[in-house]
Amino acid sequence: MCNEYRLKQPLDRIIETFGELDIGVHWAGGAPNLEPRDSIRPTDPAPILLGSNQGAELKPLRWGFQQDRGGPLINFRSDGRRFGPGRCLIPADGFYEFTGPKAPKSKWLFTAADAELFCIAGLVRDERFTMLTMPPGPDIQPFHDRQIVILPRAQWAQWLDAGQPQPAFAPLPAGSLNVVQIR
Repeated sequence: MCNEYRLKQPLDRIIETFGELDIGVHWAGGAPNLEPRDSIRPTDPAPILLGSNQGAELKPLRWGFQQDRGGPLINFRSDGRRFGPGRCLIPADGFYEFTGPKAPKSKWLFTAADAELFCIAGLVRDERFTMLTMPPGPDIQPFHDRQIVILPRAQWAQWLDAGQPQPAFAPLPAGSLNVVQIR
């Protein structure tokens, strides 16, 4: 399951991408410094987007819901569930999956075949976020039995607006993701 992703796109690229969909991006205070990051791991702070009256609010939050026992809840099954308030988008330009029986496992980088930036469906609670998961699509199935929910751009605004019905989740078609072995 996804326990590491990356975001190397600068703030202006995120603003431009959302602008193409007529979704304005804003934030509290001065412009955030989004340094390119090859590795974002659980409990790291990372930028997410929440729906607001002005479009999408960019906000840095920590990855993983706190739990009474064990580590943070970083992935949340979406199967058969409906989500209202607290929906967010997690901008990314790659994510990693790991295969093999023991460390060091093989590491695989997945990127969108047709875009520099994509968004993962997530939830926010208590100033933290988690990623939603679903059964794998054809590009991920050889590597893992689950995958993160990658929303098509046409669904971003609907997902951010908790007043609208939740869009249907479906794996991306075969060939939508490029995969490269990192180690």
